[in-house]
Amino acid sequence: MKNRKKDTRWMALLAMLVAVELVLVATGIGLIPLPVIKATTLHIPVILGAVLLGPLAGGILGAVFGLSSMWINTTAPGLLAFAFSPFMSTTGLPGALISVGCRILIGVVSGWLWIALKRVRVNDYIALPVVGVAGAMTNTVLVMGSIYFLLAQQYAEVKNVALDAVFGLVMATVTASGIPEAIAAAVLVTAIGKALLRLTGAAPRRV
Repeated sequence: MKNRKKDTRWMALLAMLVAVELVLVATGIGLIPLPVIKATTLHIPVILGAVLLGPLAGGILGAVFGLSSMWINTTAPGLLAFAFSPFMSTTGLPGALISVGCRILIGVVSGWLWIALKRVRVNDYIALPVVGVAGAMTNTVLVMGSIYFLLAQQYAEVKNVALDAVFGLVMATVTASGIPEAIAAAVLVTAIGKALLRLTGAAPRRV
């Protein structure tokens, strides 16, 4: 009976966080269009879910993030839509890998990092921002790194630059987009995460 209650609670919290992600997508504040790339807030529920419910839930939430990104980049494509939707690129698979695979890893990395930090008894006010930064940077570094290694030629064509200039542009995006997103994640994950940890108590985790 006790395990059944934990399973029900785990699924209810997961469903709530999935709903939050879908609301962010529906309202347009989950992926905010910028001149080249879309800034995101969708990684916040992924990281929070990984903290509260473990790497499995984080991975599921990351998949929801990735599928939402794929949908948006297919139905409302921007300059880099080819990197996030297999339907907008002749290469196909890299679009799915970048959009979904990299986002699943946000939750997996965040969940395992949280577990590791708590095992060595790191205070929540230190562990939460560290996990927030790590989750956000996992997203930025994996996505932009994958674009560089898998779609450099297409990226160069979109930006109208030589192939050897792609690395510098990718690093500029990591700096300009990744650092503000990491700072925002540190603040939001700490504030919201601490409140949710108090409300939920010792939330059940699945690894």
